[in-house]
Amino acid sequence: MAKALIGVTLSQQVLFKRSNSILSSSSSFRSRSLPSLFFSPVKNHNHNPLVASLSSHTAMGQTPTAADAGMDAVQRRLMFDDECILVDENDRVVGHDSKYNCHLMEKIESENLLHRAFSVFLFNSKYELLLQQRSATKVTFPLVWTNTCCSHPLHRESELIEENSLGVRNAAQRKLFDELGIPAEDVPVDQFTPLGRILYKAPSDGKWGEHELDYLLFIVRDVNVHPNPDEVADIKYVNREELKELLRKADAGEGGLKLSPWFRLVVDNFLFKWWDHVERGTLGEVIDMKTIHKLT
Repeated sequence: MAKALIGVTLSQQVLFKRSNSILSSSSSFRSRSLPSLFFSPVKNHNHNPLVASLSSHTAMGQTPTAADAGMDAVQRRLMFDDECILVDENDRVVGHDSKYNCHLMEKIESENLLHRAFSVFLFNSKYELLLQQRSATKVTFPLVWTNTCCSHPLHRESELIEENSLGVRNAAQRKLFDELGIPAEDVPVDQFTPLGRILYKAPSDGKWGEHELDYLLFIVRDVNVHPNPDEVADIKYVNREELKELLRKADAGEGGLKLSPWFRLVVDNFLFKWWDHVERGTLGEVIDMKTIHKLT
């Protein structure tokens, strides 16, 4: 039987400390590159944040539509402020664009926008894999279950470093804190093992989707987890058999359980073989950062 899902909430004190930490550590970046501040803006019924930000987004060549007004405030800010790294199919950087544009299926199809991403697979000392359920307010793939953390390095100096995938590892450390409240000291960047890269395309609905060149990062650490409800609906650790049961339920459509397409691609092509090496401490034997696996 799969373990019971863990419901999690955050205190205002934790939120406040997180936001102050990020503001103080990100002063060298342009304001449009700041990560999530972990709290929603105070609601003011006389103030429309979409209208307030319209001029700045239009200046960047991005114009919110009327449909975007219904988007969650935190997710809307990330969609317009975060700048993803555009790459070609050989993972060469060719530019950057907003998270919004990078996830519009119209843009993906018409301009072949491909952006760099990462997927973290974090195991505890029992070799159980930490999974998350994406929040209901996520623009793409809301409420699906997926691997520990999935996101994008941003177009900023620290996350563009190519050597040893350091930029991607820096981004992974940032987002593990952003989404799951895992402190940086719990996940040192030198403890991530980049095992490989996949390239895939997956529609989320009629408007949104993914087209990513995804770095697969493995790490074995016991960590403190305090999920951010703006990003994560639930979490659970699973062993192999419990993951297989989740796969069975997802395939059968039981309880509306769904898995993210990138997670399923990794599960079907690599995960259980790599899990053996996690337990044996031999992940170095399966590293292949030269190949870009095109998966469908």
